[in-house]
Amino acid sequence: MTRRRSDSRRTAEQGGFTLLELTAALAVAAILLGIGVAAFAALLQNLRMTTTVNDFFIAINMARSEAIQRGARVDLVPADGKSWTSGWVVFVDADGNHRADRGESIVFAHGPVPPGIAIAATLTDSSAPYLAYNGLGRTRTDASGQAPQLGTWSFSQDGKVKRRIKIGFLGRPRTCDPAADSSCTGTADVK
Repeated sequence: MTRRRSDSRRTAEQGGFTLLELTAALAVAAILLGIGVAAFAALLQNLRMTTTVNDFFIAINMARSEAIQRGARVDLVPADGKSWTSGWVVFVDADGNHRADRGESIVFAHGPVPPGIAIAATLTDSSAPYLAYNGLGRTRTDASGQAPQLGTWSFSQDGKVKRRIKIGFLGRPRTCDPAADSSCTGTADVK
């Protein structure tokens, strides 16, 4: 009796997948992975936006509290003096020139924002991008020294404004979502 051995045939007792079954399983896994990666990328973008807005909000509050604590002018300015996306600096601005000069105390510095996030400001005094608090915790413009600096910072991603930070008459910041809050649409908040 000769026993014929065939490696290419499967018997009912043998386990495993055929090439067709493996290809179908890999196709389903690839589709699910593609959906998951896209959702994860969107989640990361939202987290970057939230972190940037929160960091800026903290910097505003830090400038205000330092001004009250020191009883002196404290400014929040862009790190490069031009664009808020380059980062920002909170410092005691003794000479009022919106630059951290030698001898002026830097309270806090933040680096550039993540790629894809844009920050635009609309402020009462638009001569230079700055927010200045006096020793009473009130914002002040350079133009008169007595007028409050009101305004809005708009944080955009993919060309759409996602969040805003508004500074009111008392100098207190608030965040809002223009898509969900009808009072968040204007450029200046005078409440």
